[in-house]
Amino acid sequence: MGNASLTTSQAEFVDRQRVARLATVTEEARPHVVPISPALDVDRLVFATDRPTAKVRHIEGDPHVALAFDEYTEDWTALRQVIVFGTAMIVESGPEFERDRGLLYDKYEQYSTVAPIERGTSVLVEIRIDRVFADGV
Repeated sequence: MGNASLTTSQAEFVDRQRVARLATVTEEARPHVVPISPALDVDRLVFATDRPTAKVRHIEGDPHVALAFDEYTEDWTALRQVIVFGTAMIVESGPEFERDRGLLYDKYEQYSTVAPIERGTSVLVEIRIDRVFADGV
């Protein structure tokens, strides 16, 4: 678990992206996909969410996830994508919570005014990278 890493060009591509698509698995073993705003921290990805969400419930039931980062263009020879497969962990408090919250506040100024990340109502999700697929990056 968590033993793969992004190449330098893949990390730069992922770090520039403002939105990714998170895939989790429901209790009925069905896929569930939602957009998220993640931050890259060397060998892991982090995002915040409210505590009572389907994605948190799914991760608690099965921590295997996938994240898709992409750039679309009408020139299909220039399409670019990085898909990260990993293992997710919920962080609700402590030094990791503070550190991860800081990463997200640094990347997305909206968190401080529109969607504050607060202990008790918010959780942070850390994703350790297990495998990477990339095309055009």
